[in-house]
Amino acid sequence: MNLVIALLSTRQFLTAERIRDSVAGYDDSASDEAFSRMFERDKAELRDLGIPLEVGPVSRYTSQEGYRINRDAYELPEIDLTSEEAAAVAVAVQLWESPELAAAAEGALLKLRAAGIYVEPEAAVASVPSVPARTRGSDAALGKLLAAIDAGRAVRFEHRVSQREPYVMRDVEPWGVVTQHGRWYLVGYDRVRDAPRTFRLSRIGEDVTAYGPDNAVHKPEGVDLRRIVTEVTGAAPVTGSATVWVADGRGQEIRRMGVVVEERAVGGRPGAIVEVPVRSRGWLARLITGLGADALVLAPADLRTDVITRLESVLQEVRLR
Repeated sequence: MNLVIALLSTRQFLTAERIRDSVAGYDDSASDEAFSRMFERDKAELRDLGIPLEVGPVSRYTSQEGYRINRDAYELPEIDLTSEEAAAVAVAVQLWESPELAAAAEGALLKLRAAGIYVEPEAAVASVPSVPARTRGSDAALGKLLAAIDAGRAVRFEHRVSQREPYVMRDVEPWGVVTQHGRWYLVGYDRVRDAPRTFRLSRIGEDVTAYGPDNAVHKPEGVDLRRIVTEVTGAAPVTGSATVWVADGRGQEIRRMGVVVEERAVGGRPGAIVEVPVRSRGWLARLITGLGADALVLAPADLRTDVITRLESVLQEVRLR
């Protein structure tokens, strides 16, 4: 990933030495031979993935060759997503909008500029303040869990069944992460309980430790992770409805959950009034809060008050930074 960012962010051909000095991960190479092996492996992997890696002269005054990625060949054509595909992308975007990951991306580009590599302005990463996604827990824990699942390794972590209960150490073979009604769950095989179990990510501590050999843990054939979560959590009953205004082009999840009953402009902005069934008032409040000025609760009054309180809390956090 670091190599792709570096080669995409410049139109120059970068020499292998320049890449070794400026791209995170290569500077730890114990020798020139170790770096060469690592670099050749990464180049082969990029080509296997279909990434157009180009080789060309560093300048007109030298025969020394360098590398870059042709942005025009790399970028996808214009994409028209279905509502289901857009929902999947929205979940992924939530991960990268967190302050932790946005800062990491900005730091990577800053290192490239400090190394003298020209980064095109349109390639820069823009920070967008976002409402913390407390339902998925810490990004540090999530990142470690996803890495362990990808590597096929077991994990140990502290988990508590509720906010008032103490943490208990768990030993799990992780199979995957599933979202259900706005909450995030790790599904896997609990070695102590000797049975499949689910764990709310928001109740997992940050200290997640992967152990054991790679590729030792695999999701069993025929296991449906989402069904496991549904059976454990159950389908929450509808407890009422909410009336929410959402701006045009925004709040697609609100629109999918409810029914548009009226087109109406609010504050000079076109939008729609949506009747939304309420299964989890807290989750719905967090969802609406995350839309900021693009959504407005019209009813019920207690949900409106909850959203306003959450927005005021976020504003206070921003002012304190």
